[in-house]
Amino acid sequence: MAVIAMVSAKGAPGVSTAALACTLAWSDRTLLAECDPAGGDILAGYLAALKIPGDRGLLEIAKADLRDQLEEVFWGQLIDLDAPRRQRLVLPGIADPAQAAAVRGMWQRLAAFFAELEYADPGYDVIADCGRLAGTHTPWPVLARADVVLLVLRPTSLRSIHPATPALAVLRRQLTEATGGDGQLGLMLIGDGDYSDKEIERALRAPVIAHLPDDRRTAAALCGVGSQGGSRALLRHAASAQTSIRAAIARRRHFLGQATGRADVVHHGRCPAPPVPGVRGAGMAATRPRRHSGGPAAAPQRPPAHARRAGQRGGRLRGRQDVARHGQ
Repeated sequence: MAVIAMVSAKGAPGVSTAALACTLAWSDRTLLAECDPAGGDILAGYLAALKIPGDRGLLEIAKADLRDQLEEVFWGQLIDLDAPRRQRLVLPGIADPAQAAAVRGMWQRLAAFFAELEYADPGYDVIADCGRLAGTHTPWPVLARADVVLLVLRPTSLRSIHPATPALAVLRRQLTEATGGDGQLGLMLIGDGDYSDKEIERALRAPVIAHLPDDRRTAAALCGVGSQGGSRALLRHAASAQTSIRAAIARRRHFLGQATGRADVVHHGRCPAPPVPGVRGAGMAATRPRRHSGGPAAAPQRPPAHARRAGQRGGRLRGRQDVARHGQ
């Protein structure tokens, strides 16, 4: 389990679509967090047919954080894409870019909470869609907490690759200042172009961690436009990307363990992972949400009295049954 952050340099290379595809395709329990300061897309796109109220998600957690209730409110703001299994969860982002300032003060505490979800029972991967590296509201604490930071770009031409150079420079500077290094930085390519992966790696001095196809039909379905059909190549490659991303995270953690002399180092060499029972997923999810017979999102439920704590930190992560359901 880990925190994976995705960002872009310019334009719309497909960060949100790639993040959603990975959430639907990965075998482990996954939480997609829309941390884009420009606003989230999933309620108005992939989940538009369910007409889920726009006041659910990140902004409500920010309000709760002002009352020191972030952890208590968190689970009730999620949407279950695989109800009632809670295999694939979504934290909707803000509805308006003007709300970015309101959530800015919460990023540090929310990023720490994301990192702790690895130790929950069951644990979750967190895929954070952090949007474009622009403006003053980039969620830097989330990027600093991530086990891997993927700059998403389309290598179709020199024009599409060029903006990645200054973006990588900013990422390297910020990550080094926050964590002491930039070894978590990598590239996710969407589609093909005039340059091979190796050529792009040499030009940008960053490893290609994952490469997804330009499957526009599937991408449109994930954006809420049209219906799913055809090859589903995007989802298949997203499922395969889990292996390469996990390998990159393992290498990073091994390096940190060697550097500090501790083999159990995980989050930036700062905390060992206690043993926590894990729950494995059951393969690729459907690519369209199922309509809930009782409305777009069921009322949150209280966690059962016998809910178990997981390790030293697990007790702070109770309340998973408050997740809103949109499935069957």
